[in-house]
Amino acid sequence: MTGALRITELIDSRPLGRLQFEVATLCALVALLDGFDTQVIAYVAPAIAEQWGMAPSALGPVFGAGLLGLMAGALIGGPLADRWGRKWTIVVSTLLFGAFALTTAWAQTPGQLLALRLLTGLGLGSAMPNLIALTSEYAPARLRTMLVTLMFCGFPLGSILGGVLSALWIPSQGWPALFVLGGAVPLLLALVLAWRLPESPGFLLLRRARSHELQRVLERLDPGRHHDLQGVTAGEPPEPGFPVRELFRGPRTKVTVLLWIAFFMNLLVMYFMVNWLPTLLTLAGYSLSLAILASSLLNLGGIGGGILLAGMVRRYGPYRTLGTTFVLVAGIVAALANVTALPRLTLPAIFLAGAGVVGAQFCLNALAAEAYPTAIRATGVGWALGIGRTGSVTGPLLGGVLLGWGWSADQLVLACAIPALITAAAIIGLARLRARDPDYVPRTLPL
Repeated sequence: MTGALRITELIDSRPLGRLQFEVATLCALVALLDGFDTQVIAYVAPAIAEQWGMAPSALGPVFGAGLLGLMAGALIGGPLADRWGRKWTIVVSTLLFGAFALTTAWAQTPGQLLALRLLTGLGLGSAMPNLIALTSEYAPARLRTMLVTLMFCGFPLGSILGGVLSALWIPSQGWPALFVLGGAVPLLLALVLAWRLPESPGFLLLRRARSHELQRVLERLDPGRHHDLQGVTAGEPPEPGFPVRELFRGPRTKVTVLLWIAFFMNLLVMYFMVNWLPTLLTLAGYSLSLAILASSLLNLGGIGGGILLAGMVRRYGPYRTLGTTFVLVAGIVAALANVTALPRLTLPAIFLAGAGVVGAQFCLNALAAEAYPTAIRATGVGWALGIGRTGSVTGPLLGGVLLGWGWSADQLVLACAIPALITAAAIIGLARLRARDPDYVPRTLPL
């Protein structure tokens, strides 16, 4: 190779190859297990409450502990990956959540369950921002948003799998069987990741280290050619200083704050519904199996909605698409609150709510990855998810408090329309910033 070549140009100029497909697939498998282990506590919660003689409102701290772990893991995992690499952060995170999920099968008290959900959440939270960053950095620009969206579809697929297996296994095998599966499979997958998952080439170039590893990655990206590492550049200057501080450098401050508001509010709604919907539906008179399967529609809607919204982003731009989506979500949630007694209307409303809330989160993830350069991308995505997780902790905890105060299931669901409207306002704010400062907010997300 002669002359300087940016690593981004190398990736963008070639068709999607076997290496990128393998990276996206491995990351999607981790996301699937992440979704399974994040959601399964909600599916087994009614069975645990019945077995241990707990009131449903007492499950709020258990939900909150797991989500607190998710928040802490995202805040820690992003900066660690920007310093030490995406690959090994993902491998260690997968080992952590697999080990503690497996141990949860033998929990005997609410205190043990709370502690194990906290520790499991640390691993789950640390993995996700690095899955998004690594997939984004291996994807050609023209396919980046779609590839990140398809990878992230593993998360709701895992949640759906957890719902189906919970409905089948809890009556016959008992709730611990779900945690045995959700713990053993990640431990096995971590071995595969250590063997096959490559490090980000952009990260390796920016760090100017591990040259043999970088050479192998370049040979897999561009088979049959030897690349002189002196002639390859990252295409971006290194970011000086502490990565978190760089999120607030200059005009990035407003972008970061608005992203955090959007993540906080949407994840508040998403995790309130993810954690409480099975319990609220059983309180409304649904059988446990039907409540679990109905809740799985939330994630099934997320998959369809995510793919549809990714296509709409390409045509109409991220801000118009997402702003309109969150306004519609508020209306759908308000409708859901008024039809819980009618299964023929409740199930479609849950599906549509998932398409908006879960599906739009896919595009928010891609928007966060596009908003930051490689050197701080995992930190940017991780802290957006981490701050968003404070919303995911607040939602389930607030649900337990309000349920204890005597709020009805319909009132709890209706209240979710408010944060959906605030999310729409944050997206509109980002659109206005983009109009004034195109260097810090992307106009479109490449597909």
